[in-house]
Amino acid sequence: MSNYLLEMNGIVKAFGGVRALNGIDIKVKPGECVGLCGENGAGKSTLMKVLSAVYPYGTWEGEIIWDGKPLTAHSIAETEAAGIVIIHQELTLVPDLSVAENIFMGHELTLPGGRMNYPAMMHRAEALMRELKVPDINVALPVSQYGGGYQQLIEIAKALNKKARLLILDEPSSSLTRSEIDVLLEIIRGLKAKGVACVYISHKLDEVSAICDTVSVIRDGKHIATTAMADMDVTRIITQMVGREISNLYPTETHSVGEVVFEARHFTCYDVDNPRRKRVDDISFTLRRGEILGIAGLVGAGRTELVSALFGSYPGPFAGEVWLDGKQIDTRTPQKSIKAGLCMVPEDRKRQGIVPDLAVGQNITLAVLNTFSRLTRIDAEAELGSVHREITRMHLKTANPFLPITSLSGGNQQKAVLAKMLLTKPRVLILDEPTRGVDVGAKYEIYKLMGVLAAQGVSIIMVSSELAEVLGVSDRVLVIGDGQLRGDFINQQLTQERVLAAALSQPIGHDTIDRKSV
Repeated sequence: MSNYLLEMNGIVKAFGGVRALNGIDIKVKPGECVGLCGENGAGKSTLMKVLSAVYPYGTWEGEIIWDGKPLTAHSIAETEAAGIVIIHQELTLVPDLSVAENIFMGHELTLPGGRMNYPAMMHRAEALMRELKVPDINVALPVSQYGGGYQQLIEIAKALNKKARLLILDEPSSSLTRSEIDVLLEIIRGLKAKGVACVYISHKLDEVSAICDTVSVIRDGKHIATTAMADMDVTRIITQMVGREISNLYPTETHSVGEVVFEARHFTCYDVDNPRRKRVDDISFTLRRGEILGIAGLVGAGRTELVSALFGSYPGPFAGEVWLDGKQIDTRTPQKSIKAGLCMVPEDRKRQGIVPDLAVGQNITLAVLNTFSRLTRIDAEAELGSVHREITRMHLKTANPFLPITSLSGGNQQKAVLAKMLLTKPRVLILDEPTRGVDVGAKYEIYKLMGVLAAQGVSIIMVSSELAEVLGVSDRVLVIGDGQLRGDFINQQLTQERVLAAALSQPIGHDTIDRKSV
């Protein structure tokens, strides 16, 4: 009798003749947490879709043994009934339904006659929220009333309600704050103690190290190694993932910082739902030629609102002036911003970065289609040549540019969005959380590209929730707290503690900005 709850042996999955999985093995014991690591496009999510029957039995080769018996599931309902529950990276909540309705979707409690037993569902939902240590959630309110961190915890509550024996978490902390991540890891420890098995997929290797008992690494659809976490460290995981050592996670591309070329003056953004509340309160700053300006702050500080307003994509009321090369430019819409030389890679890749119905190549050239137009026709040959060059430059993993962009991993979709913006040849490039959901190898490539662009004279604004990243790549750091500017630091001997202290401090006057190194 096997000690394993799950055994996946020799799993092969192909798309159009290309093997996304080429003989993958993975085993999980009851109460064990296995970290599944690999670069974007390595096959992690594909493997879990095989397991959860998103790709049903018969569409892949190999075998799955579940609790000692072959698993031949043809639907997600079958795998969930067996106790296998997956929480996808892209959340599957219905925004207009209540928290309780989302938790019980497909598993509703009913009264005699078939009517919904709402009091029982509310009571159970509240109990689940207390178990997850978020009792302040009103389970009667629509999910849309809560941010990404809360929504991730609601997804976990859904899984717990299905009495999962194996819980698959695909990038579960990508939208969580540090305190929420701590809660999540504590929840997983509690589940392990109850005998629930977990597969934890994350690019945040510190989390993998903290919660996982075993680490399985896959690369290019092949199984590389499975090792006890006690015998591993983050450096070894990275080496196995990328097939080479990365000695410095933040490459230093030499670039010089020139004169001031960009200026944001008196930007104020008002809340979409409550116009009396300011999300950004009278922020002004400058940006120099070839400078990488990091914007740091706690979640909800107003960073995304600020850069969205600069680009003309903020959905609520806002005011402010944008100046480039000493002249005020019109950035009231993204189209006008792009035309003026200001481009942005948005935080929400799924809703704002890609067009899901279009192919990879069509997404890449979307912002510059006019350059390929010949009277009433598109020069398809010239467009395709440009697409192939960008795919090569960005190391974008795709079998061909005609595949739907939704067939790519999240990290490769991010590269496609970045390629789209770079084709416009921007003077100023805004990157809002550019490496969220991106593996360490791809992060390195993005940092390196940022350095190359800066050396070419492109000015870069980067918003990131990872302070190590902000300090690793920025020449200067703005700190925002509660919608106000709280620090402007040259990045020399700047520490995370000092940035956090500024984020939690009182707003600064412009005459007190730290410019010791200027």
